Amino acid sequence: MARSKKSRKGGENGPTQAPRVKKADRKVTGSRKKDNGLKSGSRHNEALIEQQSPHVKTTKSNDPRHGSKKPVPLMITPAETAAPVAKVKQPKLTDEQKLLKLEDDPRFNNLLDLLEEGKDLSADDQKWLNGQLAKMEALMEKLGISDAEELPAQNVNTGKKPASDDDLYERFESGADVLKDYQS
Repeated sequence: MARSKKSRKGGENGPTQAPRVKKADRKVTGSRKKDNGLKSGSRHNEALIEQQSPHVKTTKSNDPRHGSKKPVPLMITPAETAAPVAKVKQPKLTDEQKLLKLEDDPRFNNLLDLLEEGKDLSADDQKWLNGQLAKMEALMEKLGISDAEELPAQNVNTGKKPASDDDLYERFESGADVLKDYQS
């Protein structure tokens, strides 16, 4: 018996193909694209967003990503690795200690030396120096120390040279009395 191949035709009862119709005459059926969602790239196209809804102002920031925008350092420096040291409260300084601290300040002494040499100071340095001198005067008044005690001694020194040894001895003796006052 001879072998016959199966045919793909369904015969009279099988499904039939639709007749060929030109493209222009065809109806668009279920193959239509659905309009769901936004067009691709719409979040970056600000002009398109403003055209579609010009009356609505977007309060959204330029960058839609969440989180911190702070740059992260890629290299760790030794200063960052050290643990923060808690500040220890120092006891309040007495007025005498404050005055001594002001007098021992190297910047203060350097600026006074420059002034004594006759050099001009910058505006910032002059302002700082005037502030320090004002603080010193206020502390000296508070402590009862006055420059008036020192002025007569300076006037004696700046006066004419003593004429004889007797005048020198007299000044020495008067200084001894002042020294005894301070010792007691």
